[in-house]
Formats: sequence, C-alpha cells, structure tokens
Amino acid sequence: MDVGAVLIAITGVAGTLGGALLTQRGADRTKKRELEMAHAIQEARENREVRRSCYTQLHRDARQFATALSRHLYVMRDHTLGQEDVSALEGTKDAYRDRWSEALMIAPDAVIVPADELNEALTGVYGQIKRLERESPRPGETLRSAAEAQHALWSLISVMREAMRRDLGVTVDAGEGATRRTPLVSSSNPTALTRDFTESSDGLN
Repeated sequence: MDVGAVLIAITGVAGTLGGALLTQRGADRTKKRELEMAHAIQEARENREVRRSCYTQLHRDARQFATALSRHLYVMRDHTLGQEDVSALEGTKDAYRDRWSEALMIAPDAVIVPADELNEALTGVYGQIKRLERESPRPGETLRSAAEAQHALWSLISVMREAMRRDLGVTVDAGEGATRRTPLVSSSNPTALTRDFTESSDGLN
C-alpha cells in the first residue's frame, strides 16, 4: 500500500470535514448574532412602548392635576370648600403621584430633569393651596399668588412633553424643542385665571 497516497487521502478527508465544521460554526455564529440583534431590536421596541405608555399617562395626569388645582382655586374664591371638592383634588394628585413614581423608574435623565421641575412646581402649588385651606399661609401666600404659580405650570408641562417626544423620536429638532416654552391649551385658561384673581383682589393681597 502506498503510504503517501493514504496520507494524502486522510488529509483530504480531514480537510473536507474541517472545512465543513468551520462553515457550520460560522453559520452558527451568524445565526446567533442575528438572533441577538433581533432580540435587541424587540427589546428596544418593547422598552419604547413602555415609555410611550408611561409618558402618555404622566402627561395626562399632570394636566389633570394642574386643571384640578385651577378648579380648586376658583372654588376657594367663590364659596366654602366641600368634602367632594377636597376629594376631587386629592384624587387627581394621587393619580399623578403614582404615574410620577413609575416614570422615575423608566424615563432617562433627559426626561426626568424637566419632569422633576414640573413635579416640584405642582407640589408647590398644591402645598400653597392646602396651607390656604388651613388658613395658615406662609408670608406672601394668597389665592392670587397660588393662581400665578398655577399659571406657570402649563409652560413646564409643555417642556416635559417636548422632552418625552424627543426621547420617543417624535420630535426631530431637539434644539428647537429644548428651548421652546409654549403654554399648553388647558380646560381653564391660565391667563384668565390670573386675571380673575387679580381683578378679585379684595382680601387676597
């Protein structure tokens, strides 16, 4: 038997098997990368949908809380508060608080920063109103000052909304969105609110 021929045959078979094995391994690695990429894309899509849902509800609840604060100020101006008035405000505050707690665990810093500014403003107005309810306001706190602070909430809501839209990829021009502070249209006109309390200033200053 020709030993050389045998060695050549063995080498050929080994080369063929080795090539097939390398090809299979390459295919496996490619498939693995494709699966990982598909998983990453799906995960990013699901994460974006979770944020979208949270942002939508936070934006809605912040607007409702701000509107409830406006309504409460009018009630305090016009007549004695009833338990239903207090409960209505507390309900919107609690709904907003729960959504804000959720956003803190989901949203990136670019959204949390303006949202936190709004949160502080909302709780600040709420605090003023509750102190006025108890007839223990801090120096300078009146229904008028609370109305002015409530007025300022709408531009902060707008800034938060733009940050959310940028995070979701809805707003293209981030620079313009970051600097724009256009007040939202609310169910109660914030400018009219301030004017109402300015014109009805007797006993409020």
